[in-house]
Amino acid sequence: MDGGILRDRTGGTTVIDGASGYLGIDLGALARNYEKLAAEVAPARAAAVVKADAYGLGAGWVAEKLYAHGCRHFFVAQFVEALRLRPLLAADAAVFVLNGLQPGNENACARDNIVPVVNSLEQWHAWSGMAKALGRTLPAGLQFDTGMSRLGVPPEERAALAGLVSAGGIDVLFLMSHLASADDAQSEQNEDQRTEMERVAAEFPGLDVCFANSGGIFLGKAYHGVLARPGIALYGGAPTAGRANPMEPVVSLDVAVVQTRSVPSGTRVGYGASHVTAGPARLATIAAGYADGLPRSLSGRGAAYCDGVRLPIVGRVSMDSITIDISALPEGRLTLGSRVEILGPNQGLEDVARDAGTIAYEILTGLGQRYRRQYR
Repeated sequence: MDGGILRDRTGGTTVIDGASGYLGIDLGALARNYEKLAAEVAPARAAAVVKADAYGLGAGWVAEKLYAHGCRHFFVAQFVEALRLRPLLAADAAVFVLNGLQPGNENACARDNIVPVVNSLEQWHAWSGMAKALGRTLPAGLQFDTGMSRLGVPPEERAALAGLVSAGGIDVLFLMSHLASADDAQSEQNEDQRTEMERVAAEFPGLDVCFANSGGIFLGKAYHGVLARPGIALYGGAPTAGRANPMEPVVSLDVAVVQTRSVPSGTRVGYGASHVTAGPARLATIAAGYADGLPRSLSGRGAAYCDGVRLPIVGRVSMDSITIDISALPEGRLTLGSRVEILGPNQGLEDVARDAGTIAYEILTGLGQRYRRQYR
C-alpha cells in the first residue's frame, strides 16, 4: 500500500505523516505461503509459528489472516505472547506455548484455554497438579529432546514420563520435537532425529506426532507427522539453504533519505573514519540504523537500491542512520524524503542476512518499531 495510507485493525485508514521508514507486509503473500506449505504436508495439517510477534510482523495481523485461510494451530514461545494472542482468535483455534510454563502461570493458562508444551518432568507435575486441583483434564503438547539439547524431555526420563501419561489427567495432543538442521537437507542429523522421534512414538503409542518445521516440511513425508509447524517460510524466508526459495516474499522495507552531499576525494565517512573516499563522490544519509534492525555488521558490506542500482553502504552503520554512496545515480535523483529500498525486488532477507553475516531470522525479527507498518 502506498500513498501514505495505513489500514487499521478496524478496517479504517490512518494518514501517515513523517515516517522515515516503511515496512510493507503483504498479507496476501503470507496466506499464499501458508496454503503452499499446507499443500506440501497434506494430508497432514499445517500450523503457524507466530512467536516473537510473528517474527516481528504483528502476531495479531498474521494469526487472523492465517485463521481465515484455515490455520487452527498457533505456536508462540513465551506464555505472555499467548496471553496477548488468545483473545484475538476464535475458540476453535489452539494456542501453544513452546517453552512451557514458568511456575505460577498454570492457573492463568488453564483459565484462558492456552496449551502448554511440556518440556520436563517438573513441568508435567505442575500441569498435572493443576488438572487435579481443577478436577478436569487439561491439554498439553509433550516435547522430547531428539538430539538438539535445547528443550524437551531427555531420553533417560522418557520411561518415567510414559507411566505418568498412562495415568491420565492430561490430554496429550501431540508428541513433539524440533529439528536442529532441517535447513540443510544433506545433514545426517535430520535422519538421526527422525529415527529418535520414531522411538519416542513407539514408547508413547496412539499419540499424534508434530515434528517438521519449515525446513522439515521439505525433507519429505517421513518428517511431517500429523501437524507441521512452519515459521520462517511463512514470512518468505528460504526453508532450505542452497536451494531456490519456493516462498513468496512477504516483507519490503524502504527508508527515507535525510540528507545528500557531494564530497571530494579523501573525505572521511562515519564513525572512526572507517571509510575514506577514493575520489569525488555523492553520498546520502538514510534514516535507519542498527536500532532499526540493520546490523552494524552491514558496514562496508551491505547496500540499498534505487531504480535497480546498488548503492553500497560506506562507513559504519550508526544507531539511527546509514550512509550510502549514490554516485551511480543521476545527480538529483535522491533528495530529502526520497526512499531507497532495503528489502524488496532487488534484495531479499537472505541477501541482507548474507551481507550482515547472520541469518534471515535475525534480520526479520530485528526490524524495529520506528518503521511505519503498511499491511496489504
